Amino acid sequence: MTVNAVGTVPVEISIVLGHSVMPVNQLLRMGRGAVIELTTLQDEQVSILANNIPIAYGKVNVEGETISISISKKLQTDTSRR
Repeated sequence: MTVNAVGTVPVEISIVLGHSVMPVNQLLRMGRGAVIELTTLQDEQVSILANNIPIAYGKVNVEGETISISISKKLQTDTSRR
């Protein structure tokens, strides 16, 4: 596979801000504007996933209405998965 072909492979990037556990009936009762409390604290690192595989940790940055993630630690990747 050439570098150009690799550049066209889609990758889903996800940022995990935190976790929460709740009963399904509570989830179904939630409406627009509902708040879900997360286990992560404000200054804790967030997980960065590529195709549901953890690849890094980062920190949330908020400037005005813009939210971004700064990568703070890259994880070792298992190159045997192909």
